[in-house]
Amino acid sequence: MAAIAGIVGLVTGVAAGLAFRMSEAGRSRTPNPAPQSELPSGIAEVLAALPSSAVVLDPADRVLRASSAARAYRLVRGDELVIGDLLALARQVRRDGVIRETEIEVAVRKFGPDSTSFAVRVAPLGGTGLVLVLAEDQTERRRVEAVRRDFVANISHELKTPVGALSLLAETVADASDDPEAVRRFTGRMQQEASRLTSVIQDLITLSRIQGAEPMAEPTDVPLDSVVDEALDAVRMAADSKHIELVSSGTEGVSVVGDEGLLVTAMRNLVANAVAYSPERTRVSVSVLVTSSTVDISVADQGIGIPQQDLERVFERFYRVDAARSRATGGTGLGLAIVKHIMTHHRGEVTVWSKEGSGSTFTLRLPRPETREPQRSGGNTYREAAQ
Repeated sequence: MAAIAGIVGLVTGVAAGLAFRMSEAGRSRTPNPAPQSELPSGIAEVLAALPSSAVVLDPADRVLRASSAARAYRLVRGDELVIGDLLALARQVRRDGVIRETEIEVAVRKFGPDSTSFAVRVAPLGGTGLVLVLAEDQTERRRVEAVRRDFVANISHELKTPVGALSLLAETVADASDDPEAVRRFTGRMQQEASRLTSVIQDLITLSRIQGAEPMAEPTDVPLDSVVDEALDAVRMAADSKHIELVSSGTEGVSVVGDEGLLVTAMRNLVANAVAYSPERTRVSVSVLVTSSTVDISVADQGIGIPQQDLERVFERFYRVDAARSRATGGTGLGLAIVKHIMTHHRGEVTVWSKEGSGSTFTLRLPRPETREPQRSGGNTYREAAQ
């Protein structure tokens, strides 16, 4: 019995020693977290609040959560991230835990055949094996940047051309000081270039004021008869020089609510364009039509017309269907852009119908006064809507 007791004691001691060593070894090791296949608490709420397309991948590259934007852009199909570049980036982030950013172009059908540009940020979610992919659509930002670059380039050209011409003409006048006829001819050209420069600057100031935060004038009842008459009078001399007949027709005695000066500017720009792009001995007509909810003022000509592919761009700043003819007639390329912004400020719109060789019709469509919201005390509903 004593021998058995000794053996039992020896075995117990060895077992206790092994257990102690295993316990110490277990304490000395930092356990690796088990891969997670569910979203940590609170992550779903955060993802729902993000404006970007958000995708969470589990350790097996399956999609645990995808925002509606990610699915709308077709970055995700079912439980798969279908963009190979994004998947490869997510695997790299999972391996080394380093946050990565990049930009990618994805061919999606949401906005037609063109690709969509995304700014992408990929990050690990703690030590869970989950990876978060954020993709923000940069297409509109890039478009705005391109428009801004084009605007700077265009305005630089538009200002440099008359300034350069004035400088050259001034030198020519100085050299021809002993030739009165040449001096008269060149000073006439200088006046034309100075007038063109003034027009460009004035149009830029008008466009900047309309687009900026400068408050609009207090809206008033504006009689359209006076707007049409003033616009026609402003271009009558140019029309007479080409034997173009100016006529007005339609409903009389109609008024709208707005800024009379801006409405005259919009109408004058349309009529001036119609005269400039019409051949001699034709007609330019202005008509007023009242519908159940709008007042439409149309300017129709019998001019050269606008090609179909240019119709959507004629309201862009400095866009010219015929650049050479526009400069010859003194156009700045800003008139229709100004018209568009004036209509936006009046909660209206401008539309165009045209056919090459058959002329064009531009229509200003304004809300009828009785369809506008009533003014609130202490505020201006019209101005708030315009801004």
